[in-house]
Amino acid sequence: MMIDTHAHLNTDAYKEDLDEVISRADLYGVKKIIVIGMDKYHNEKAVELANNYANLYATVGVHPCDVETEKIEDIIPLLDKNKVVALGEIGIDLYWNKDNLAKQIIYFKEQLDLAVRKNIPVIIHTRESFKEAYDVVKEYKGKLTGVFHAFSSTLDDAKKAIDLGFYIGIGGVVTFNKRGELEDIVKNIPLEKIIVETDSPYLTPKPFRGKRNEPGYTKFVVEEIAKIKNITIEEVSKITTNNANALFRLE
Repeated sequence: MMIDTHAHLNTDAYKEDLDEVISRADLYGVKKIIVIGMDKYHNEKAVELANNYANLYATVGVHPCDVETEKIEDIIPLLDKNKVVALGEIGIDLYWNKDNLAKQIIYFKEQLDLAVRKNIPVIIHTRESFKEAYDVVKEYKGKLTGVFHAFSSTLDDAKKAIDLGFYIGIGGVVTFNKRGELEDIVKNIPLEKIIVETDSPYLTPKPFRGKRNEPGYTKFVVEEIAKIKNITIEEVSKITTNNANALFRLE
């Protein structure tokens, strides 16, 4: 059994074949999928999908790329909806927009405060922004937990995130030829601090790179982690599933 902890099944990429995608995931052994919110429309869609499919769960939040158009107050009532298991995807993005960092930080802090009040984990986006996000999150040490999603920084930074009580999200990039420090990160951090994800429809792993990603491909992420750590696929599946169940308090 595996859990895809980060999939954007609430986007148009799956509007024609969502049922088939979910069925394929089950055949691959992916028994639970967390659908990630980003803005008002996709937050509401994530909640709707979680209510329509027994094995889907939802998160809601304001993505850093949407701080100019979204309102945090819109997510507050959604946090109490059935099967909403985290606040996210939130954080800082300095790849798409470097000009509104101050506003991104304000939105990030307000949502972290909300997560503390609601006692709910957070999913953190840090594209070219680990230091900036870490500097914010470290002020909350001991108050909240979550995952640094699609981790793409250094081993030292991964250890810093773990020290704050967070998990490291590993996805399809770990299968790429050019994967930065991900091999060293996976090799040198405890499996008990890793959760697996696809970020579907993005970051498709080998052997399907270049095509649309989907939750079933979590299988290839798990296989690569097992190869790097020189342990069995079953062990990786079991421990990362336990990690996800614990973090998100899944049924």
